[in-house]
Amino acid sequence: MKDRVLVMFILALLAAGRPAGQASAQVKGQDKAQVQDQAVHEYVVRAITLAVTVQDSKGRYVNNLTQKDFTIYENNKKKPITYFMHDFGAPLSLTVLLDVSGSMALENKMAECKAVLRDLATRLLRPRDEIALLFFADGEVEVAAKHAVDKSLFLAELDKVEAYGQTALNDAVAVSPEFATRALNEKRALLLITDGIENDSQSTPEQALEIARRVDVPIYIIGYKIPRNEQLAAHKRVAGLTSAGIVATLEKFARATGGKAWFLNEPTDLAEVVQEIRNEQAHQYIIGYTSYQDTADLYRWIRVQTPSAKHKIRTRQGY
Repeated sequence: MKDRVLVMFILALLAAGRPAGQASAQVKGQDKAQVQDQAVHEYVVRAITLAVTVQDSKGRYVNNLTQKDFTIYENNKKKPITYFMHDFGAPLSLTVLLDVSGSMALENKMAECKAVLRDLATRLLRPRDEIALLFFADGEVEVAAKHAVDKSLFLAELDKVEAYGQTALNDAVAVSPEFATRALNEKRALLLITDGIENDSQSTPEQALEIARRVDVPIYIIGYKIPRNEQLAAHKRVAGLTSAGIVATLEKFARATGGKAWFLNEPTDLAEVVQEIRNEQAHQYIIGYTSYQDTADLYRWIRVQTPSAKHKIRTRQGY
């Protein structure tokens, strides 16, 4: 029986109102040790890992930076860098989160997405790269293929899946990043492909984002053939949903986690973007620092700087 990620766990975590340092999701490589400040507060010591993308003013990747070129701030306090890695040859662990709800059967969306993902697994990924496959529909996320360098199970499950049911997009975004952290490699990413229709989630976009940004996995999003407003009006259970609203929500998920969002309508564009995502992963810097968190602070803002004001830096906004 395939593993299934239960959304109710996520909603229970939200209800508990735990601060970021006490989230239940365990992030690989992040040791946590609590120490008691005898005066007033309790603190959590946590190792934070950031995937950082640096581009110049023309969008070209900047690859000649060293550890001393980066400065990290958490809630405007400078943090010493404790880990630094920039290796083009480092293997990637990619988690694909594919919308398989009924609306993906329209306009040949499912078939075109499957074709591009086959090319990703067979041509773009290298032999040491891992890939995993998650499906979401009808309020649950199904682990179709766990992380593995052998892509055969990924391809088999991708080939046989058919579109069905409603779309619980928010719930899928909430639970999937934690699964992605179980991967072997330090370079990790989540690729979400969806048409953006949301009609079955128990959580709001804000609740999903609160949980997704607790872990150090950038979310790359492809909004594929997002329906026009007049098409959305024909769907039941999508009252108030607009094309602009879908774009805004997906952009928010990507931006907050250090990823990026694209909105496409052609299969050729789809193939180009998937290649671009793989290319970006090769150029990323992996940077770590230690955070001493006062548990009274529920959110920690992160800012990364380099010496050049012309650099465009992308990483997660906080946790």
